[in-house]
Amino acid sequence: MTSDTKQTESRALRELVSRAQVVLWDFDGPVCRLFAGHSAERVAHGLLDWLGEQGLHGLLSEAEREPLDPHALLRAVDRRRPRSDLVTELEERLTQEELKAAASAMPTPYADPLIRTWTAVGARLAVTSNNSPAVVRAYLQGRGLLPCFAPHLYGRTAELRHLKPHPHCLQRALNAMGAAPASALMIGDTPTDLRAAERAGVPFLGYAGTPRKGRILAEAGAPMIVHSLDTLLTALRPA
Repeated sequence: MTSDTKQTESRALRELVSRAQVVLWDFDGPVCRLFAGHSAERVAHGLLDWLGEQGLHGLLSEAEREPLDPHALLRAVDRRRPRSDLVTELEERLTQEELKAAASAMPTPYADPLIRTWTAVGARLAVTSNNSPAVVRAYLQGRGLLPCFAPHLYGRTAELRHLKPHPHCLQRALNAMGAAPASALMIGDTPTDLRAAERAGVPFLGYAGTPRKGRILAEAGAPMIVHSLDTLLTALRPA
């Protein structure tokens, strides 16, 4: 990458950041590694085992079982049995696993100072997540970051069809904060975050903590990607 290209990208990032009056954060990834000490794959296996104990081993196809993503499993079961007691129980089991994970979650490098700095310069922050809002609240409370976000924590609801890539949680945040989509910025680390932002009309910034995440976001069409939140801290500082 040439020096001119780096300068152009730096200017574009500064412009994106400076325009953001409201910042909508995905939680697991940009704010913390929720399953750092509590494997998401193990949680997914546990949910699948529980379905098997209910005599529902064949409820999901092999393709639906394959990703070992707890949220993907929850969505798949909801498609089969929408608004059922089965879905309610499965969602509660996932919430309990997420709460356990929150106790050992690792903050994303530079996330805490970035959150505090962005708040200090006048931006309003919200969480827009597929995780349980109770989990988000517990983690932020433990880090002393809750005042930077509260009361704007928008997570999973009983309407699982509203999980991202549906823009529902972003729209809830914008409506509650009285913010126009163009005045906001979504920070996310998955294509589902990108699609939700696109559908809500909110500018998107991809966070890729690993080269693989970066490739996935680039292939999904993310217009701008940072590989460290330190880059955003730099962009917030006066030029």
